[in-house]
Amino acid sequence: MSNQDYYDTLGVGKGASDDEIKAAFRKLARQYHPDVNKESHAEEKFKEINEAYGVLSDKEKRARYDRFGKAGLGGMGGGYHDYTADFSDIFEDLFSGFGFSTGRRSRRSPRRGRDLQMQVSLTFEEAIFGVEKEIEFSRDETCSRCNGNGAEPGTTPIKCATCGGQGEVRQVRQTFLGQMVQTAPCPTCNGRGETISSPCTTCRGGGLERKKVKKKVQIPGGVDAGTQIRLNGEGAPGENGGPQGSLFLVLDVKPHQFFKRRDQDVILNLDINIAQAALGAEVIVPTLEGEDKLKIPAGTQPGKVFHMRGKGAPHVRHKNQRGDQIVIVNVAVPTKLTKEQKELFEKLAESLGTTVKPQEKGFLDWLNEAFGG
Repeated sequence: MSNQDYYDTLGVGKGASDDEIKAAFRKLARQYHPDVNKESHAEEKFKEINEAYGVLSDKEKRARYDRFGKAGLGGMGGGYHDYTADFSDIFEDLFSGFGFSTGRRSRRSPRRGRDLQMQVSLTFEEAIFGVEKEIEFSRDETCSRCNGNGAEPGTTPIKCATCGGQGEVRQVRQTFLGQMVQTAPCPTCNGRGETISSPCTTCRGGGLERKKVKKKVQIPGGVDAGTQIRLNGEGAPGENGGPQGSLFLVLDVKPHQFFKRRDQDVILNLDINIAQAALGAEVIVPTLEGEDKLKIPAGTQPGKVFHMRGKGAPHVRHKNQRGDQIVIVNVAVPTKLTKEQKELFEKLAESLGTTVKPQEKGFLDWLNEAFGG
């Protein structure tokens, strides 16, 4: 795995769309493919480009890379992949003019539909425990009037006379390099292989109509903001009998009034008063599953960290494993005192004396302790 940033490798920004990433990959792959570029560094550069595309073209890998960098990929890393569909286009651009056979699929071959994406908002508790959500989204579906053939009922598409139903035409030219063959979409049928004399009044000959879809989805417990859930077969329809694409749900989690999240642990900042810190106490604290008791030992200092085992979020894939609830104690100093309280504090101050000493542990040490540093 190379050390270069994948976005820099492809020359795109972090907000680049899938199409921009693919276009950048195709351009660089043409430039550095070892069969074309004979410079000594071309093969290594080509592998870096391939590795970057392997991560950024995969929605799940890209999300993990954006959040955690290459460390977040683990065993999912880039590595070398053979992106046949993309390279077939590249090879066609490079070699078709010289009479080479690229094995490129016909335009009439089955093609998988596009993937779709939508955001789903969850409360903090829904993300922790899971929930069934009803989602609504729009997608293209096979036209209900013409059943997808694009022709008005009672009529049928006709095989294109120009391309013979292939959807593409070839032009042969003689050059000083020899015979060159170029392939292009058929200008008569626009690559469909068929012509329609009476287009469907619903889809206007396209074979698809836009529809709103409602679907109930089970969100597993333990998910977090940025988690993506893939619903196979819920994306755009395929072409020429190809499979339907996928729908990716990107989860957004609303903040909680008291709790914060760190992986499977939840964090709670808790205020106690001076007497509770000095004398010790048993206090009631909120948890994700209701109130529970927490014992505060005598002499507890500000920033003290307590772990309430098994009170955190469940693991998405291992439901029997849960994180902890981490309680960080803050000793609240009163800003207003009654006359009686003031007298008591004065007596306490007199008995404790005025001697001070440097702290052995500072605020940053407390933070490191709280977060396992």
